[in-house]
Amino acid sequence: MSGIPWLTDALQDVYRRLYDRYGPQGWWPSDGPFETIVGAILTQNTAWTNANWAVANLKAAGALSPQVMRAMPEPELARLIRPSGYFNAKARKLKAMAVYLVDYGDDPTRWRHRDAKELRAELLGVHGIGQETADDIVLYATGLPSFVIDTYTRRVVARLGLAPDRDSYGAFQALFERHLPADAPLFNEYHALLDHHAKETCLKTSPRCEGCCLLEVCSTGKEVLGK
Repeated sequence: MSGIPWLTDALQDVYRRLYDRYGPQGWWPSDGPFETIVGAILTQNTAWTNANWAVANLKAAGALSPQVMRAMPEPELARLIRPSGYFNAKARKLKAMAVYLVDYGDDPTRWRHRDAKELRAELLGVHGIGQETADDIVLYATGLPSFVIDTYTRRVVARLGLAPDRDSYGAFQALFERHLPADAPLFNEYHALLDHHAKETCLKTSPRCEGCCLLEVCSTGKEVLGK
C-alpha cells in the first residue's frame, strides 16, 4: 500500500465511524460462491430484493448450478429470472458464466489462490461481466481484495470531499486500494457500510445530514446544515 497519508487517515476514519454506527453488515448473503456469482449478475440494474426473488426461483427449480444452467434452454432460464429485469440479457450472461466455469471444474473456490487483478481481468472477458460485477465476484465469491465501486460509493465519497480528480470507476477504486491495506475482509465490510449509509442516510435527494455519523468530516453535510 502506498498513498497520501492524510487520505489514508481520512478513509480509515470514515470506516471507523460507519462501523461504529452500523456494525457488521454480513455481506454477501448467499449459500455459496456460485450463488454469489449469480446474485452479482442478477442484481445489475435492479434492486437486491428483485435479484433475490430471481435466485429463489432458480433454487426452487433446482437450477442454481452451472451444470443445470448450461443444459437449460435460454428462454426457460430467462423465465425463472424474470423478477430481476432484463431477464433475456441476464440469461445469456448466466449461460456465459456457466460455460466459463467449465475450465475450473464448475468450482469457483479454485480461484481463491489466484491474483485478484489477474482474475478480475479474466472475468471481464466473460460476456456481460463489467467492472462492478467482476469486483463483486472477486471480493464476495472468492474472498480476494478488489474494492467494489457503485453509485452509492461514489455519492458518499463525493459528498465527503474525497472524490478523485477523474470521475471514473478506476479512479474511485484506486482511491481505496492505494490508501488502504489490500485486505478482503476490510474491503468487504467497507463497501457494504458505504452502501448501507447511502441507502439510510446519504440519500440521493434530501440527505439526512442532521445526526449523520460522518457529519464532522463531511464538507457537504456542513454546508447543508450551515455549520
